[in-house]
Amino acid sequence: MLHNFTIDHQLNHRTIRKFKDQPLTEEQLTTLFEVARQTSSSEFLQQMTIIHVTDPQKRAAIRAVSTQPYVGAEGELLMFITDLHRNELIRHHQGNFDDRRIEKTEMFLQAYEDTVLAVQNVLNAAESMGLGGVILGSIQNEPAKIIKTLNLPKHTFPTLGLQLGVPDQKPQLKPRLPLDKIVFENEYQDIDPASLKDYDQIVNTYYDLRDANRRIDTFTDQVNGPKLNGTPQVRDQIAQVLHDQKLCLDL
Repeated sequence: MLHNFTIDHQLNHRTIRKFKDQPLTEEQLTTLFEVARQTSSSEFLQQMTIIHVTDPQKRAAIRAVSTQPYVGAEGELLMFITDLHRNELIRHHQGNFDDRRIEKTEMFLQAYEDTVLAVQNVLNAAESMGLGGVILGSIQNEPAKIIKTLNLPKHTFPTLGLQLGVPDQKPQLKPRLPLDKIVFENEYQDIDPASLKDYDQIVNTYYDLRDANRRIDTFTDQVNGPKLNGTPQVRDQIAQVLHDQKLCLDL
């Protein structure tokens, strides 16, 4: 396998949830924002916005939604917003008030993909600077509350949070699925779940030896757990919130 500075950082990615009480410099933040700005954009529509959350009350509100004590504690808190509203304003300014295309699922997915790509780009850049981060999908627990907290207009949606800072922990490298279970040639191939026995043992050992949040678990047990069961989940409201934001209205 090839190695260089960038690849080695990506291969050693670890989620950091504990940060030193040391804010990022203006130069570091500006660099990360520029990296986000240069991320690939579908059809050059640039439908992504970042909100740097510094207000303690707003950070606390986001923490309550995430239900994770580290969210909005130390480090910088960035909220990545799928944003079709800005282009709506541009069109309205030029006398075009036809929002039907903006409200289609296809356009939302374009903007959503732009936003997710920007999150990963910023995290890669942060790690190359010796920083650490955690991507916060937990803001989807109650997106309506995030929308209210950040005063988001219609045609926007809070996609992911990203907390960055100077790491104050050194977690172990989390084992991923083997390549032969995720990479195929030309067409999809079903795997034999029984062939994951060795990987389950590796994951079990990882959790057994983990520095923090100690738990004994396997990958297949997690897949078979409540996250993918048919019981109601807190995030089942997302489709309704999208509709309330005048997004994905063709569903």
